[in-house]
Order: sequence, then structure tokens, then C-alpha cells
Amino acid sequence: MPLESIHKLAFKAAEAANCAGEQGKYWEMHARLFANQQAFEPWTAHAEALGLDVKQFDTCMTTGKYAEEVRRDMAQAATAGVTGTPAFFLAVTDPASSKIKTLRTLRGAQPFTAFKAQIDGLLTELEAQEKQEKK
Repeated sequence: MPLESIHKLAFKAAEAANCAGEQGKYWEMHARLFANQQAFEPWTAHAEALGLDVKQFDTCMTTGKYAEEVRRDMAQAATAGVTGTPAFFLAVTDPASSKIKTLRTLRGAQPFTAFKAQIDGLLTELEAQEKQEKK
């Protein structure tokens, strides 16, 4: 979810992570760019530091190979109500249709206790629903 309103090179950084992923280094590039947010460019310096095939990486970056995929991901996130990262969804799967139904959304960095409270609350609600359905 590259937020260009916060960082003008966020979109290109998302592309760079995907380009590095072609060479099995998605998370390494992600971590490197996250740690060096004031020094994204030149992109090849990051590719070199990770031991990537720089020519392949540069070709990927200059062609915008992953731009549409990043845009689709952003649109899907927006449709789901995500406005930033991190965002977490607590959901259940409908056994009859395999569709996923989101029951809760947690936005932003949260402590373990926030997750535990939401999960415990959902489990209590689901158990109560099951008891009602059995009556």
C-alpha cells in the first residue's frame, strides 16, 4: 500500500520490491527500502547491495513491469477500506460457499492485547451464535 501522499517514491519502492522478488529477494528489498526511506535512489545501489542481477532489475524497473499489479493491489485494499498500513482483517469462511466474511478490522500497529481482545470477542460471539442455531 504505497502512500505517495506521504512519500513521493513509495510507488516506485513497491515496484522495486516486486522486481527484487523476481530474483527471490522481495522481503530483503522491502526491509532495505523501509530502513532507508530517505535514500531510495539510485535503485540499482539497493539491487547491488542485495546481490541481484542489476541488469535484470533495471529492466524490470524501467519497463514498469509491476506498476499495474501494484495499482490493482492498491485498488483492492481501498475497496476493503484500507487507508494505510498495517491493516489486519479477522474473518471467517462460509463453509457452504468458501466466501470470506470480514468480521473485524484492526488498523495501524497494534499491541498483542488488541489482537487478543478482538479475537476473544469474536470467539465468544461465534460460540453464542452456534448455541442459538442449535436451539
